Amino acid sequence: MTGSLALSTIGVPKEVKTDERRVALTPDGVMELVRRGATVTIESDAGAGAGFRDDEYRAAGAAIGDATDAWSSALVLKVKEPKASEFAYLRPDLTLFTYLHLAAYPAVAAALLESGTTAFAYETVTDPDGSLPLLAPMSTIAGALAGQMGAHHLSAHLGGAGVLVGGAPGVPPARCVVIGAGNVGWTAARNLLGLGAQVTVIDRDLRRLGWVDEHSTGRCISLASSSASIARAIADADLVVGAVLVAGGRAPVVVEEDMVAAMRPGSVIVDVAVDQGGCIATTVETTHRDPTRIVHGVVHYAVGNMPGAVPRTSTLALTNATLPRIITLATLGGAGADTAELDGGLNVLDGAIVHPVVAAAL
Repeated sequence: MTGSLALSTIGVPKEVKTDERRVALTPDGVMELVRRGATVTIESDAGAGAGFRDDEYRAAGAAIGDATDAWSSALVLKVKEPKASEFAYLRPDLTLFTYLHLAAYPAVAAALLESGTTAFAYETVTDPDGSLPLLAPMSTIAGALAGQMGAHHLSAHLGGAGVLVGGAPGVPPARCVVIGAGNVGWTAARNLLGLGAQVTVIDRDLRRLGWVDEHSTGRCISLASSSASIARAIADADLVVGAVLVAGGRAPVVVEEDMVAAMRPGSVIVDVAVDQGGCIATTVETTHRDPTRIVHGVVHYAVGNMPGAVPRTSTLALTNATLPRIITLATLGGAGADTAELDGGLNVLDGAIVHPVVAAAL
């Protein structure tokens, strides 16, 4: 089955961000696009890190080329924002669809504006109910990893306080504080509860806290957010997860440096909001290869592409969510695809930032 596509050539380059092993499209996704008349070019080994071989893409109908071949397509699909080494590929007749997080990466915004590229961001596509359908799957995975990585880095040989999250008979469990009760925060809290932790969830939305109480069957302690409640909660915490989101904007700083300085040595902070600038004042973005730094005796884990640690799961989950929107974008083309299904996704058009929250953040 084929149809008329406004953007009939689709490219998927290999990710170049440090330790980023995800890929923007699975072989099954390629097959769906080829059936609709698209010509899909995958950069050689783009899927290798997620366990997808070039032969699988060929069997699905894709051509295998180099980075230039993939970037020469009318529509380019990525996972992460373009890096400086990729800026030369940006051009006026290109439509880019990826996670952009422009509020945290102003140099990327500047490159897109200068190039005239039309850019849609996964993280700002918004459903009629206000939910973020392309951010949700990665948020869920990042939340699961936040608890997992936080528990791991409490180990003494990694600089942590030597605390087992679930405790032991006669020994209390770790005290964990999750700031933000959205997809990331709730998943982190749920997983930490599963490990046996004592979990406190802080949010400013009392209805959401009621939802957390209900779905945790009362096992989570819930607190209304304020500077004072956050400071008190984290002072005795073993693990703090920062999971605060402003769609398209820079994450607000909710934990000031003096609060971090008051935490116990060997405690751990996981700032999941780092790809939107971070919600902890002492956060500096790190990598999977070198994931932590210690500030005021507190271990900080702030990897900007956390789901890249589980690229197979992340790639499958991402394609499940993005593929229907990719088909819409390819069918309608560029600015013409600023429809209900991609509402809020258009960030850059004709050399201007057109998403109001992103524009305000920049």
